[in-house]
Amino acid sequence: MGREEEITMDDKAKRMRDLLSSFYSAEESRSPSASSRFATLDTINTSSFDPDQYMNLLVHNSNMEGLLKRHLEMAAEIQNLDTDLQMLVYQNYNKFISATDTIKRMKNNIVGMESNMEQLLHKITSVQSRSDGVNTSLFGKREHIEKLHRSRNLLHKIQFIYDLPARLQKCIQTESYADAVKFYTGSLPIFKAYGDSSYRDCKRSSEEAVATIVKNLQGKVFSDSESIQTRAEAVLLLKQLNVPVDSLKLKLFEKLEQFLADLHLESQELPLTKSPNNESICEFAEAVRAYRAIFPDSEQQLFKLAQALIMKQFEAIHHHLKKNLSSTDFLGVLRVIWMDVLLMDEVLPEASLADFCLEATRVAIEEHIASTFSHLLHDISEILTKVGGKEGEEEKCSLEATYEASKSLLLQRGVDILLDLHQLHDDSLELLIKIRDQILVWVQEGFHDFFRNLNDYFLLFSGKKYDKNPPLTKGMLGDKVHAGLVLVLAQLSIFIERNVIPKITEEIEASFSDGWARGYEYGPGFIPAEIRVEFRSASNTLLLLYISLRNQKISALLKKRFTATNWTKHKEPREVHMFLDLLLQELEAVRSEVSQILPKGIQGNRILRTASNGSGGSSSFSNQLGRSNSHRARSQLLESHVAKLFKQKIEIFTKVEHTQDSVRNSIIKTTLKSLQEFVRLQTFNRSGFQQIQLDTRFLSTTLNDTAEEEGTIDLLLDEVVVAAAERCLDPIPLENAILDKLINAKLAKNSPRSPTT
Repeated sequence: MGREEEITMDDKAKRMRDLLSSFYSAEESRSPSASSRFATLDTINTSSFDPDQYMNLLVHNSNMEGLLKRHLEMAAEIQNLDTDLQMLVYQNYNKFISATDTIKRMKNNIVGMESNMEQLLHKITSVQSRSDGVNTSLFGKREHIEKLHRSRNLLHKIQFIYDLPARLQKCIQTESYADAVKFYTGSLPIFKAYGDSSYRDCKRSSEEAVATIVKNLQGKVFSDSESIQTRAEAVLLLKQLNVPVDSLKLKLFEKLEQFLADLHLESQELPLTKSPNNESICEFAEAVRAYRAIFPDSEQQLFKLAQALIMKQFEAIHHHLKKNLSSTDFLGVLRVIWMDVLLMDEVLPEASLADFCLEATRVAIEEHIASTFSHLLHDISEILTKVGGKEGEEEKCSLEATYEASKSLLLQRGVDILLDLHQLHDDSLELLIKIRDQILVWVQEGFHDFFRNLNDYFLLFSGKKYDKNPPLTKGMLGDKVHAGLVLVLAQLSIFIERNVIPKITEEIEASFSDGWARGYEYGPGFIPAEIRVEFRSASNTLLLLYISLRNQKISALLKKRFTATNWTKHKEPREVHMFLDLLLQELEAVRSEVSQILPKGIQGNRILRTASNGSGGSSSFSNQLGRSNSHRARSQLLESHVAKLFKQKIEIFTKVEHTQDSVRNSIIKTTLKSLQEFVRLQTFNRSGFQQIQLDTRFLSTTLNDTAEEEGTIDLLLDEVVVAAAERCLDPIPLENAILDKLINAKLAKNSPRSPTT
């Protein structure tokens, strides 16, 4: 609707202009042929309008209803035009009347002006003639006065020149060197013109005073007790005295460099609320401003000097990071640096210190995050090294305490570190706002790298990883790996995989929910699934390593036992061999370690010894062998039992679970299998065979009270006896009564010393 009204008003104004143009100007001639040729319904407002042609077109292009509508529109337009024309005439008439009145008033005001102008000209001429008369009468006196004034000024200058040495001495005494330089430089033109004649003595005395001033100013430049601003002003005064300042320029720049060298930012106590060196920095900034004004060609040197100041401050941050700097203190130091940057930026805006500081901040934040996780890694190392004593020494800390402390440290400190680093992400400092998304990525990458490094250090024990300088294992790896520590690491890996990683993932999502997606624009940061898989694999590897370490020690014990004895000349057994005490001590150590770290596990059904399976009690192979007197009977029994053992398959190297029973049973079965292999490598006489029989019967009694798989243990012990019988020259066993007597004596002897349970 508004658009139609605007078009109507434009058409109306156009028609009004055409009407006025037709009234005040001559009508343009247009040939009828051209008019008729280009005639349209829109030519009604032009000077070449042809009514007949227009009517023909209108009748030809419109129906009756259209003609009536156009008639009503034209009637309304004619009425509006008449009204507008009438108003235009009235307005022009009023303007004509107003112009006539104005002309009459101007005519009345001009009348009499000419006579007034003539009177004014006459008065001006009279005043000028009188002024000329006064100037003529006073000309001589004025010349005399001006001459006296010039003489007076000259006397003042002469007096100033004669007083100049005294003035300079007074300035030297009061150290008003700026006034002294101003007095002397103002007198130089006179000394230049008359210094060799009238003012020779004054010139010499003044030069001596100026030499003293130059010496004092140079002393200020080189004085460490003077402020940098004072030294810069001294250089400016020396330049005004035309003293060469190239050496002074170098010396002053060395002073600025010395200021940075003397600025010990690393000794500042944290936390910082403001810069302890703020006054020094302000003084340094003003000195740089003055130095730049004095030596305009030294901008590049000053730029490097300002950047060196910023780098020195970030080096102080690097020094503090060694002390496990918190994010709160880190932000405090960063704010102080930023204030110094803004201060120096006012002096050297072209140095782009803000951009330089931003890049240095990126490096510092990455280093701070890396340092935070490095200290966490070190703290874990401190806990683990408490059980890092050599074998045979008293442990510094129990395995259970070490395990619990490690769990608590990883879980709680991980959350605390996340909250601490979150301050960097949410801080309003301009420097940090620009790199907020990158901070999120650095935090995630920090957690990812921390867990990867922790996993690598755990695997150093298993030989799966190698590091020339492993910080975590420093002090933990001696001549031998502590088996209990390996068990702690195995179970700790499971805890990390099941508890720590999910908790950290949850906290990251909760703390950085607004920036998690944006953070991945810079690449993946923390990948929980990948880390959990690595720790799950490491836990299995370390558990197998623990079993291997314990088996190796037991195997070394068995080897020593069998290689140190001449079994072909063995004496008749009188007691269970003391070697079994050492063996049971090793198995007890295993029980003690796994009970501190591993869960009990699901209790399985104990395999009971029955007469039908030949695995225990009176049906054991040693008992059967004891009742057999003839060599032939023993041979037949041996053959039948060996065949039976081959039919009963015993799985030694089964999958080990992270439970006490599974680990202990695996080590016991491997131990008995190793015992069998060592027996097969020897040749026994009757007494040696009987000693093996006695020792295995004692092991059967002792181990079946502690192990879950009684039947398996009896079968393995029977295999040991079978192997000994095969390797015996005369395999005649001891009677059961003798065996029981010797075993009971051994048990009675061991009872006061906390028997194995």
